[in-house]
Amino acid sequence: MLQKQAKTLSAGQIRALESHLKTTRHPVRNRVVFLLSLRAGLRAKEIASLTWSMVTDAEGNLANAISLTDAAAKGRSGGTVPMAKELREAFEALRKISPNPAGPTAVVQTERSGGTSAQVIVNMFRDWYRELGFEGCSSHSGRRTFITMTARNIGRYGGSLRDVQALARHSSLALTQRYIEIDSEAMKKVVDGW
Repeated sequence: MLQKQAKTLSAGQIRALESHLKTTRHPVRNRVVFLLSLRAGLRAKEIASLTWSMVTDAEGNLANAISLTDAAAKGRSGGTVPMAKELREAFEALRKISPNPAGPTAVVQTERSGGTSAQVIVNMFRDWYRELGFEGCSSHSGRRTFITMTARNIGRYGGSLRDVQALARHSSLALTQRYIEIDSEAMKKVVDGW
């Protein structure tokens, strides 16, 4: 049950964080971390557990989707998430500087380790948002923004909230719905739009 929800990110906040990440010690890696949350809806544990074999095909080329295993996901919520173009480009940049971008090697590594933990990912997001003064944002803000924006746009492509549920890898539609930010302006427009 969600108690206090992380805030969703505005377009301006996303741009500000993207700019901020360019000034960090590991800008390429940090951008991948951020986009895994924002453009793939991954949780901190899933970002920390992601390996190159989950984002590459049998020949070692970047795949068109992230194949998140149950072991890497929360509970048994593994699944496939299509890879956004922006995320794919970020992965390409990270592969160029990663020591061993293949197989079971962790995608997100630290200077001290060939992998990382969910808590380290949570701390990264906390520090970034604190440095930018984003109140109420956490490592879950990107995921919540991903689910909200996907829900708002899925109808344009012939999809439904069930598709959003599948992308979020939630066991119930009710849980997915709790993640979606209400848009009062959209509600006003839709009642007059038909």
